[in-house]
Amino acid sequence: MKHFFKMALASTVGVIIGAIFLYFISLVMLITIVMAVGGGSSAKPITETTILEINLTGEIADRLSLNPFDFLSQTDSKNYGLNDLLAAIKAAKENKKIKGIYLKVGALSTGYASSQQIRQELLSFKESGKVIIAYGETITQNGYYIASVADKIFLNPEGIIDLHGLSANIQFEKGFYKNTGIDFQVFKVGTFKSAVEPYILDKMSEPNRQQYTDLLNDIWKTILGEIAESRSVSTEILNGYVDEGVVFANQATLVKKKLVDELKYSNEAELYVKEQIGIDKDDKLRTATVYDVKATDKTKKKNKDKIAVLYAEGVITDIPALSFLSGESSIMAKEYVKEIEKLRKDKDVKAVVLRVNSPGGSAFASEQIHHAIKTLKAEKPVVVSMGTVAASGGYYISAGASKIIAEPATITGSIGIFGLIPNAEQLSKKLGLTYDNVKTNKFADFGGQTLSIPMLGIGLFPSRPFNESESRIVQTYIERGYDTFLSRCAEGRGKTKEEIDAIGQGRVWTGNQALANGLVDSLGGIEDAIETAAKLAEISDYSLDEYPAQKTVFEQILSSSLEETRSSLTGFIMGKENYHKKLLLESWTHYDFRQAILPLEFK
Repeated sequence: MKHFFKMALASTVGVIIGAIFLYFISLVMLITIVMAVGGGSSAKPITETTILEINLTGEIADRLSLNPFDFLSQTDSKNYGLNDLLAAIKAAKENKKIKGIYLKVGALSTGYASSQQIRQELLSFKESGKVIIAYGETITQNGYYIASVADKIFLNPEGIIDLHGLSANIQFEKGFYKNTGIDFQVFKVGTFKSAVEPYILDKMSEPNRQQYTDLLNDIWKTILGEIAESRSVSTEILNGYVDEGVVFANQATLVKKKLVDELKYSNEAELYVKEQIGIDKDDKLRTATVYDVKATDKTKKKNKDKIAVLYAEGVITDIPALSFLSGESSIMAKEYVKEIEKLRKDKDVKAVVLRVNSPGGSAFASEQIHHAIKTLKAEKPVVVSMGTVAASGGYYISAGASKIIAEPATITGSIGIFGLIPNAEQLSKKLGLTYDNVKTNKFADFGGQTLSIPMLGIGLFPSRPFNESESRIVQTYIERGYDTFLSRCAEGRGKTKEEIDAIGQGRVWTGNQALANGLVDSLGGIEDAIETAAKLAEISDYSLDEYPAQKTVFEQILSSSLEETRSSLTGFIMGKENYHKKLLLESWTHYDFRQAILPLEFK
């Protein structure tokens, strides 16, 4: 036995030393890679008879993070920031050397609200009389939705179009945790607050099923109607095609059904592009990237009066979350409050557009940001532009703005609070662990001892459930948080708490539905929000600045704490969805019991 403990201790120490060594070696390698790839190539000058080429693949974030490590990711890399893409399309419309846009459509993964903004900008581009041509080999639904505005859609003769409708898919993990000896204690307010369901149920509750049925049908109706209009097909016929399973349809059938115009190989599609913009078939097609064209944007002004665009993208938290290695964004409350305070004090900033793309997170962190926004609004207009999702905590931080603008497909609302506390009592018994204590006061051991695996020192879950008195205290705490949430929304929207509660209870809404029930003021994209902010500030000449200022990769590496680096590495290994679940479960260790988050994604 003595020999065993020596070996175990040696192994543990070896793992720790090895991890530290690996961290520093990895850091050196990352810096070496950054030095090799540098800051990217500079924009190429635009020559006569050029076409803007846009690759609709991978992810499109609101603002692209400066991350050269996307090739390490388990998912497709982010091609563009939405801000850059919209700016390039707008600049291409005005640039006489740009003769059209060539969309290369593939596996695109982005929210439908972002897709709507891209689609609207492309429709505006068409007003110039310039051509838009789309080509794809495997075209996913989101990409097809955008590409449907094109004058011509060409599909590879062996290609597919994955047009399937919308679904919300949830993995229920109650059985897994029960088999490992872990149960969950749930404290919540909101009939529709469903973030806890995967941990305590085997399937969707009926209220949750109903809200997502209504949500998906509303978004699908919008998508279907816009595709049908662009392709000159009735919505009923188009929906029928989807139900026939067009993803596996013969390619010639897709032409017959008017989903695509012709079947062409990539070189044939390129020849067609040349014909349309007046280039000889033997000449090289001159293409420009999004960043080449964006660099020619002459609408950028340098003016003393500024409108600040503050991006709030990711999970709202007050603990280190995903950062540079994983490429994921988070909204760190302390940092955002500082950023908002800077904008408040900046005399040149006349209005602020808060771009929210967040499913929420910590209720405490959301309250801090909300207070900062409210303080800012007392001095200058604040207009919220909602992206793909601005729900739960994402709505919390939006509620106090001067105006709220959402896309029809934005997911918002989810006004509700919950606490999810793990309980590892059965796991402790399986491991042969027992606990005892002495205490001076009734709640001195609130929640009990954290289960810690001997020798490894790994601890996360409480070793016992809350008792009746503790449970009552936590439930009261959650209800108080919900009452605060209602108050913030009621004050911001000019409604009573009872009116907010009637559309609250954790229920999610589309932008369309939120406009009808008064949670948002109008429908539109970030450009509409900027125009609204300018009107409220009563300015016509202004420049646009984006915040927070983006750090270079070097700055991200050097400024990251050991804890942030650990979180980044963990997030990279586990993947985004699993890591978000880990943050949720771990929040209780920070006494951040109150969560306002919407974890569900749909496709």
